[in-house]
Amino acid sequence: MPKQGTLKPSRRNVLKGVGMATVGASVGASLPPVGAAFAQSTPAAAKGPKLLEMDGKAKLAILGDKPLVAETQAELMDDDVTPTDKLFIRNNGQVPDVTGDAKAWKIKIDGEVNTPLEISVGELASRFPNVTYNLMLECGGNGRSFFAPEARGNQWTNGGAGCPQWTGVRLADVLKAAGVKPSAVYTGHYGADPTLAGETDKPTISRGVPMAKAMEEHTLIAFKLNGQDIPLIHGAPVRLVVPGWPASASTKWLKRIWVRDKEHDGPGMGGFSYRVPKTPIVPGSKGNEKDMAILESMPVRSVITFPADGTRLAAGARKLDLRGHAWAGDYDIKTVDISTDYGVTWKSAKVNPPANKFAWQRFTASIDLPTAGYYEVWARATDSKGVTQPFAAANWNPQGYGGNPINRIRVLVES
Repeated sequence: MPKQGTLKPSRRNVLKGVGMATVGASVGASLPPVGAAFAQSTPAAAKGPKLLEMDGKAKLAILGDKPLVAETQAELMDDDVTPTDKLFIRNNGQVPDVTGDAKAWKIKIDGEVNTPLEISVGELASRFPNVTYNLMLECGGNGRSFFAPEARGNQWTNGGAGCPQWTGVRLADVLKAAGVKPSAVYTGHYGADPTLAGETDKPTISRGVPMAKAMEEHTLIAFKLNGQDIPLIHGAPVRLVVPGWPASASTKWLKRIWVRDKEHDGPGMGGFSYRVPKTPIVPGSKGNEKDMAILESMPVRSVITFPADGTRLAAGARKLDLRGHAWAGDYDIKTVDISTDYGVTWKSAKVNPPANKFAWQRFTASIDLPTAGYYEVWARATDSKGVTQPFAAANWNPQGYGGNPINRIRVLVES
């Protein structure tokens, strides 16, 4: 049984180490930009992104500070297992003030169950089988910046995603212990995070999933991240991990799971929130809430993690060894293809199998460049259903969900 520690870092101590630093233009800033809908460099690269300065975290690119939102640059997504310091941050409210014994933190399971439970983290870890998986966590708005015209929300490129190792218990085991009634349809998740105004008597966000997803064996109540106690900024002492679906369902600082007899209707479940059009709408239009469907499995995506965008090769260099990761929500990656001539021809990359279901997959390729000069290297993934990344962000929607165009980096071979 994994040993639970003490919740030493309070909200004040965690946020005390947060600051911003501004860096100069990216390596590739002097290279010509790709088209607006295709640009995939770090946000605000021309001015230099604001970088996170927080104890225990890499210098992630800050997208917002109220609430704190920071994405992982592509070159920091190269690890097979995402290190904790490189995992993106997405908050909706304030970080709660959490102190005391982690094992004593309690979670309530109620609603459409025969035996409502109020169980501590320590009881969870000792009563139910502990499992460890590498699982994707991805913000529902990942890729939002690729939409044209611009959609509302944090302007993520591809860095609102990571694949760390999670340890916990299966949500299904806990729900079975509570005795799920036949009337159960959906879950509703509640965390301890206060609203931005500091209110603790109402949820900042409360999303849920259909019972089939809740009962899937890789959906976890997690208390370890990469073998260590989960840091406060990532949901200590305990959180949900609902892999392959928008991370807003993977509630941090978990306090309650409400099993419901209808689709959950908490904050973040209605209107345009985490919803995409059932049929394509005119880009930039208001859309109609009645014509929207809940975003469930995240779309297929690839990211070149090496070399970095804007790489310059010495004169005479012709060989380019590249690598990256690809993933596709509930599905596996079937192929990844690489092009250096704007999609005229494609070369198959080698794709490794996932460490387990819902883990991202490494791809590698060796490319021969014919001459000196400027190149765009494109990566295009296809999932196990046969769905391929589009050339540009498709299915525009007001909140900018599901933007997953083929990935592009710029390379200059000196003459």
